[in-house]
Amino acid sequence: MAKKPMPPLATACETTVDLLVVGAGTGMAAALAAHERGLSSLLVEKTAYVGGSTARSGGAFWIPGSSILPERGAAAMSEAATYVRAVVGDSAPAERGQAFLDAGASAVSMLERTTPMRFFWAQGYSDYHPEAPGGRAEGRTCECRPFDASVLGAERPRLRPGVMEAPVPMPVTGADYKWMNLLARKPAKALSRILRRAALGIGGMLIGREYLAGGQALAAGLFAGVLRAGIPVWTETSLVRLIQDGDRVTGAVLRQAGKEVTVLARRGVVLAAGGFDHDMAARHKFQSPRLATGASLGAEGNTGDAIAAAQEVEAGIALMDQAWWFPAFAPLPGGAPLVMLAERSLPGSFVVDQTGRRFINEATDYMSFGQTLLDRERRGDPAEQMWLVFDQRYRNNYIMAGGIYPRQPLPRAWFDAGIAHRADDPAALARAIGVPVDAFTETFHTINRYAGTGTDPDFGRGESAYDRYYGDPTVTPNPNLAPLDKAPYYAVQMILSDLGTCGGLVADRDARVLREDGGVIDGLYAIGNTAANAFGATYPGAGATIGQGLVYGYIAARHAAAQKPAG
Repeated sequence: MAKKPMPPLATACETTVDLLVVGAGTGMAAALAAHERGLSSLLVEKTAYVGGSTARSGGAFWIPGSSILPERGAAAMSEAATYVRAVVGDSAPAERGQAFLDAGASAVSMLERTTPMRFFWAQGYSDYHPEAPGGRAEGRTCECRPFDASVLGAERPRLRPGVMEAPVPMPVTGADYKWMNLLARKPAKALSRILRRAALGIGGMLIGREYLAGGQALAAGLFAGVLRAGIPVWTETSLVRLIQDGDRVTGAVLRQAGKEVTVLARRGVVLAAGGFDHDMAARHKFQSPRLATGASLGAEGNTGDAIAAAQEVEAGIALMDQAWWFPAFAPLPGGAPLVMLAERSLPGSFVVDQTGRRFINEATDYMSFGQTLLDRERRGDPAEQMWLVFDQRYRNNYIMAGGIYPRQPLPRAWFDAGIAHRADDPAALARAIGVPVDAFTETFHTINRYAGTGTDPDFGRGESAYDRYYGDPTVTPNPNLAPLDKAPYYAVQMILSDLGTCGGLVADRDARVLREDGGVIDGLYAIGNTAANAFGATYPGAGATIGQGLVYGYIAARHAAAQKPAG
């Protein structure tokens, strides 16, 4: 489908609205909720695109208790509350998690009323800590059904592109990908999904429709709701500073094309501008000096502007050392990290560091993986290198980096750049990647021995239902373990990436921003990655980041609607 030109930019001007929303990712949920309650809203977005990091994500959302899930009601919500308390502990205020749970079902219902989207339960996508009290192996994650982006009309080019582009029009959901990845192992189940999605994508194209999936679908659906509601969107418009009348925030100064304008907000300002993903000075200060520039998968406009603006009015910050960590394949020179989805969980592989030894359950959730790396660094034992090691049987069976299909050779550019190596025996592979030969060969033979028994006494790989979700069900007794016994052998370099930072402004159960002394800053709200993670230092399940952005957008609008207008 030919790309359309970008529509004319909506010109920023002096105006007054009920609710000003800074950031057009999950901030769109706040604008929609406000509009449904009769408030006038304005969305402003720093970049040229609408969708934020949501549009670059898998698009899943973790919101217990909604009508999409088979189990809801008091018992289901009590179980969800037990789970959230168990995994979050004291790393975030309990009221934040409870408010999220209390409003979740209503937020999803609001989206169903105000957008053309329809959702489904990603059955079997386990909570990330299913063995914790209240955890569910079948999961609570939901997704948007493939969405026709042609409804965006002339505004379609303004939707932020995704991270991966399919070679043919084929809307692949996260639930689809799990099985498509097993095409060589479970061809009947995989082919049926491939054919169904290809028919939808190609068939839709023939009649002028463009079906999207994942984060693209969710962002497009939110955008469609915003357009249908007539909510104005100013792109290429950045936040300069907040305006106060006494102790209350009453608007903001914005900049577009070098010109500053003032927007007054009678009910408040919602900061939904993402985290500080690409502010490397802050990331090195709060997180790790070893983080690479450009390694974050968050949208490029996420440089912490909203967090900084709120700090200027004495807002408190918390959890600045946290991010939605995401191990990825190392980028080519000048490129971006390559997405790693199921690869760490699949049998016939393992991960080593510069010592040539394993150091983690490779199949653990991605935030825990990153936290393990940073914990090591703080102890003075950093993982200076990481390599995913696998054999030819693995290469023959599974997709890599979202687009390298089974039996397809790894790109020549990977070998030329030194991020991939191949050898006919373990010792030669160890020498190629520069790790101790004896330690590596011992690790190689140990993991093969574990594969024979189906148990990993060192790190417990395959014991959790979450591990097994991205495993290979045709491999027994452990779908996450298989021997590496078919030469040649490969190693591909990994780095620590992330889906965005999740430390930021301290907010309460109503999404109101709090001062450093704990007092409320009236008229100022923070949601999504601009706010400190409602789940503290944990990731409860796939889509918890988008889930809390959507729900707290609803909560912020609900609270703002109940306030007496400023002025």
